[in-house]
Parts: sequence; C-alpha cells; structure tokens
Amino acid sequence: MTSICNHECIWAYTVTARTEKAITLTDGKETLKRRINQKISEYSNTETVPPLGQYSMACSLTA
Repeated sequence: MTSICNHECIWAYTVTARTEKAITLTDGKETLKRRINQKISEYSNTETVPPLGQYSMACSLTA
C-alpha cells in the first residue's frame, strides 16, 4: 500500500495467518496481529484491515 500523502512512501506486508476474526501480518521486521472488524470491513464488497491503526487518513489493506 502507498501513503495517501506521498506516493513514494510504500508499505509491504505478507499475510502469515488468518482466522475469521483476526489477521497476522509481517513486513519482514515486525509481526502485527490485527482484528478484522466486520462493521468497518466492508468497502466495495471487500474486507479491509488498517495495519497501522485507525485515524483520519489511515491506509488500509484490502482482500
């Protein structure tokens, strides 16, 4: 994914595990476990997960 403010700022994650309610991501240095919130996960009929947290201009990963 790329930053909304700077297209040269790029984050790359690999999904290492997934359950119905959680996803585990790694960027090669750090492992993150994030909950999939069904209420906010539907965007254009795809699941979304905000790996860096939820804030006004947060990036999100989509399935």
